[in-house]
Amino acid sequence: MGKNKTVYVCSECGASFPAWSGRCSSCGSWNTLVEESIDTKKRSIPGKKTLIHRPKPIKQAREEINYRRISTGIKTLDEALGGGIVTGQVILVSGEPGIGKSTLLLQISSNISKERKVLYITGEESAHQVYLRAERIGALSDNLLVLAETDLELIIDAINQEKPDFIVLDSVQTVYSSQLESAAGSVSQVREVSGRITELAKSFNISTIIVGQVTKEGSIAGPKVLEHIVDTVAQFEGERGHAYRVLKIIKNRFGAAGEMAVFSMGDRGLQEVMNPSSLFLSERPVGESGSVIFPYTEGSKPVLIEIQALVSKTVYAVPQRKAQGIDINRLSIITAILEKEANIFLKDRDIFVNVVGGMYIKEPALDLPLALAVVSSYRDIPVFEKLAAFGEVGLTGEIRSVHYTEHRIKEAKRFGFERILVPASSDIDEEGVIKVRNIKEAIKMIE
Repeated sequence: MGKNKTVYVCSECGASFPAWSGRCSSCGSWNTLVEESIDTKKRSIPGKKTLIHRPKPIKQAREEINYRRISTGIKTLDEALGGGIVTGQVILVSGEPGIGKSTLLLQISSNISKERKVLYITGEESAHQVYLRAERIGALSDNLLVLAETDLELIIDAINQEKPDFIVLDSVQTVYSSQLESAAGSVSQVREVSGRITELAKSFNISTIIVGQVTKEGSIAGPKVLEHIVDTVAQFEGERGHAYRVLKIIKNRFGAAGEMAVFSMGDRGLQEVMNPSSLFLSERPVGESGSVIFPYTEGSKPVLIEIQALVSKTVYAVPQRKAQGIDINRLSIITAILEKEANIFLKDRDIFVNVVGGMYIKEPALDLPLALAVVSSYRDIPVFEKLAAFGEVGLTGEIRSVHYTEHRIKEAKRFGFERILVPASSDIDEEGVIKVRNIKEAIKMIE
């Protein structure tokens, strides 16, 4: 009989250690080592294997390409995925609890079930609960099968028996394999479940969507190997208090990464927003200071987002720095640049920044509109209503170039913006495009 051995596995990177420590020496994360039990019994050594797939010239590999796209029934989502879901593609969808992942996937399942057999596997709800939600959003279909199960071996048996064309697994943290002794949601279970489901999907060309939970920091829970196994990683973002949801494609082996689709939450589920720029600008205040429009894009599809800032006299010994929708460290850097390079002293001011609509923006092109919004609120000078800006601000105050300049300008002009501040290195010379070299030049445009 084999003996069980206790190891400590990092929930972030999956590295294992014989003893517990507060910090993972592999990835540097703190308090991520969890105890797990593994079976140390000797495994039989397999016999000699025969190579089935021989190496071949890369030009001959073209003959094996046989991609077929499956439409999700949602146009903007199909565009974000590169034209739809490829047969055999495995997609990992993550997001905070209650943001609408299950609702969106049930809508997708219903749309696909009109032409194909779909198996919706739920480990978090009962089949009756799924039915009630499907009835509410109008997602009932004879080709949509529901399985409430958490045992991986039983799930695989059901897949082999039903032979579906499309699978949804909600969620991977609730499913366990009886071949492992650790609890569902542990590093080893998540790795085993995702690996075997992916192998099954590839073997039978079954398009699969796996739902993954997120940590309190907003990153995908479980070891990073989970993101490497799948073909596509999609992050569902949005604030519960807002009606808008954004699905960002972080990784995509069958299309461009960085694309996104915007949805609006309603009584009948999530509705796609065909023109998100007009939605985010619909309630923008006119003639108020601290508001700047930013043409945002992480993919090829730009969206106009309003950046708001509020600068007020502090009553505390240490001024407050609060940010919603951006990294607070980026706000601190922009504040320091404004003080040194533009002589705008904010040491005795509280600064509050908000990205309207509940979106979270990481790209550096946000620097310039963020700085202008802070200066506008500080001096109480409204920015010209038809002005938009984008560009990365360096530590010496220079405005650096960013990607998709032409797409951003085109989107801003489509909505009637007459002045667009862009980095001086841009090679686009059009009416209304104003090139700025540094933060001082940019500030003069709003004075």
